[in-house]
Amino acid sequence: MLFKRKYLYVLLAAGLLFFIQPAWAKDADSDDKPWKKFNVDVGYFISNVDTNLSLGSGLGLTVNVEDLLGLDTNNNVFRIDAFWRFTDNLRHRFDFTWFSFRRDGSTTVGRDFTIKDKNDNEIEILAGTRVNSKFNLDIYRARYSYSFFQDDRMDLAFSIGAYVMPIDIGLQAAGLINFDETERFTAPLPTLGLRMDFAITPKWFLRSNFEIFYLEINEFTGTIYETNVAIEYIPWKHLGFGLAGNVFSLGIEADGEDYPGIDFKGELKFRYSGLLLYAKVPF
Repeated sequence: MLFKRKYLYVLLAAGLLFFIQPAWAKDADSDDKPWKKFNVDVGYFISNVDTNLSLGSGLGLTVNVEDLLGLDTNNNVFRIDAFWRFTDNLRHRFDFTWFSFRRDGSTTVGRDFTIKDKNDNEIEILAGTRVNSKFNLDIYRARYSYSFFQDDRMDLAFSIGAYVMPIDIGLQAAGLINFDETERFTAPLPTLGLRMDFAITPKWFLRSNFEIFYLEINEFTGTIYETNVAIEYIPWKHLGFGLAGNVFSLGIEADGEDYPGIDFKGELKFRYSGLLLYAKVPF
């Protein structure tokens, strides 16, 4: 909670700076549209991560991998975002995002817990057992959006997107289990959303987007929620800076291959929230 409050206060303070700026003062670039055709953001993402995992079909014990297995709750990573408005009217836009989490831990567990192996055999891990674990996740996101309203100050758009998330989960416990298998979410998980860009002045921008996904097929249930709010200062034609708050939540319950491309038995709940500091190169 303290971490979330810190970056919320930073965003609020930065937002106040926006509104004390001159309201759309004219300058040498005032004849240019504020909506650029192409942009690349390169940044450093400071995140807080929470993961709950249950392996095997049926009702099993769900463990919090940060609390029980000693994985880091804070993960600071490199991140790339880019977009391309590919029509002359600048209303059609394609976005791409990539970043990854790499975490491993080694701890002596403080309580008994039970997991299931690939054949659904229950394995009890007793308190005092030394456990090594890893949880690696790549996030690839592609999104198309259409601006249904666009003028020289505001850009509002509907979006449809897809996430591809390769996941690598590993667990080793001294002579009891050696589970080290890649579980890959290789199928796209589609999302619907809204995007808003607001030009406060020719150099200051407020940007936000919201995306959601829910699907239930047989024994598969998947949910995604993501929201992003950013403030940007672009003092030069091809260079600017931004600060964003990002929250993402993923939920997967699966029992095999009910969803194409996902061969996973168990339940995964993964959530992160954090601050993104980035440089941007618009064209």
